[in-house]
Amino acid sequence: MDDERINGMHTFTFEMSVRDYECDIQGIVNNSVYQNYIEHVRHEYLRHIGIDFHDYARQGINLVVVRAELDYKSPLVSGDSFLVTLHMKRESPLKFAFHQEIFRLPDHKLVLKAKIIATALNPKGRPEIPRELEAFLITP
Repeated sequence: MDDERINGMHTFTFEMSVRDYECDIQGIVNNSVYQNYIEHVRHEYLRHIGIDFHDYARQGINLVVVRAELDYKSPLVSGDSFLVTLHMKRESPLKFAFHQEIFRLPDHKLVLKAKIIATALNPKGRPEIPRELEAFLITP
């Protein structure tokens, strides 16, 4: 896990590897597994910036995905190591986006590009971005 600047933007990075059971009959990572990878990295990022996803839920604040856009570029196979990158941007007054990419290592071949649009629901179930999260949103 690391913070760095990529293309002039603050980017969080997290390294992982493919496990055998994540592959389908074709011998490649099943398409649905990529969503697990990027979700895990979103949770790691939130923890990294001091936001506890589970603590928010206990407070009645729910971070929810409202749209997922995934572009699959090339497959991963069992044993591959890969890097997931993430940066956040404000999407609208009540929504934010996680821009994520997966790169195979060591050659940094692009595997997946994703834009995950999310919001936060307050204890009354209304969209409201918490102040702590607000500080990390880049306005486009």
